[in-house]
Amino acid sequence: MPDLKSTAPTTPAAAPSPAQTALDQARKLATVGLILGVFLNALESSVVASAMPSVIQDLRGESLYALPFAAYLLTSTVSSPLWGRGSDIVGRKKLYLTGMAIFLLGSVLCGAAQNMGWLIGARALQGLGAGALLSIALTIIGELYTLEQRGRVQALFSGVWGISGLVGPLLGGWLTESFSWRWTFFVSLPFGVAAFVMVSRFLRQSGVRREARLDWGGAALFTVGSGCLIWGLELKHWWAAAAGVLILAGALLLESRHPSPLLPMSALRDRVPRVAFAANLLAGAAYFGVIAYLPLYAQGVTGRGATAAGAILTPALAGWTLASILAAQLMRRIPLARIAQLGFAVLVVVFAALTFTVHAPLWMTSALGFVVGTGMGFSMLTLLLSAQGAAATGELGAVTSGVLFARQMGGALGVTVMALLIGEVAIENGGTALAEGLRSAYLLALGLVAVAFVFTLTLRVRPAASDDEARPATP
Repeated sequence: MPDLKSTAPTTPAAAPSPAQTALDQARKLATVGLILGVFLNALESSVVASAMPSVIQDLRGESLYALPFAAYLLTSTVSSPLWGRGSDIVGRKKLYLTGMAIFLLGSVLCGAAQNMGWLIGARALQGLGAGALLSIALTIIGELYTLEQRGRVQALFSGVWGISGLVGPLLGGWLTESFSWRWTFFVSLPFGVAAFVMVSRFLRQSGVRREARLDWGGAALFTVGSGCLIWGLELKHWWAAAAGVLILAGALLLESRHPSPLLPMSALRDRVPRVAFAANLLAGAAYFGVIAYLPLYAQGVTGRGATAAGAILTPALAGWTLASILAAQLMRRIPLARIAQLGFAVLVVVFAALTFTVHAPLWMTSALGFVVGTGMGFSMLTLLLSAQGAAATGELGAVTSGVLFARQMGGALGVTVMALLIGEVAIENGGTALAEGLRSAYLLALGLVAVAFVFTLTLRVRPAASDDEARPATP
């Protein structure tokens, strides 16, 4: 007797309609445009760093060496929450394209600079546009894709950022030596134009336009306070940093009472975004504070040259990139909270190990740096996805940009505080004093990531991501 179960006809899955196929294709092409935007943002930072000594020499601005970097960091960091909240109100696409246009205009003006004042102003303008590129791109991805798909796409963003960080210094050196330092700014133009055209052509307007009166008073205070804090920390103007803290406190007081604040105050009442903000602040301080001084370790403690000083950062960047890609695969089977906890557990162990290896060979520090990057890759991606998943649609831009802002602000704080721990004499003279100063920095980093690890333990474990989630709006 035939097996009726095996011979019964099956109903084939319905083929997607032509309209749905066209929408899927448009979504993919829009995503490629967003990835190009992330690539040029990351490339610009790493390319310019290699060229800056030649820039300073040509424009005779040795005494102003730090200002082009500080101006870019200031405007890109401070503007990020403004772009994110603005995209919640007027729509993602419009503001993303505006930010891209500002970034490209700043790049042109940087390449055409005739003096240091011109260059610093152009870098500030460039940073203003850069504040939109990553925060709004990640917000758009949060709307276009389901949680599991979003993890893979954002891991791809991390991979592109990592590749840019590896290629950028080499490209910057080659452009400077073969042509001119000006081409380190002009090189972003073809990528930026291509990204602008693809996003403009294939991305539907995302972000529901809503009637809302932004808390301009609180937003202005927050922007000024953040600017003073970052500027004071970068240039060691402690009066400016102290003023920034006081102004930020006033901004938070105003924001907490306004129905449409710049910061996602309603979302921060939820545990997940609150933990994501705090953990990013702490991890940013630990990670960026430490890696800022690893090149000094390579030269001042192990006696290596400039090439080794630059190469010591590569393993950490590679570890972050690879761990982000792996986390996107693991989230199919493991809850996001567990992966974030794993990342911070790794960070606790490796920073503890670093405190015992301040006199170790360079290869050992590099290997541990890879593990530090791995812990960051596991924790940062999953915390961002968790915060986005807990945010309402009208808060998505503010939450995404807020998480990124917390990490950047943590980095600025970490670099400054760890410089104080290490000490100027140790930084200048190197040797045993620098090694012991780095031990103090590692201990501080250990304390910071340990606190962040405890915070992640309070997260409620939800089921792993599934493709069965409701599909978000098409592009």
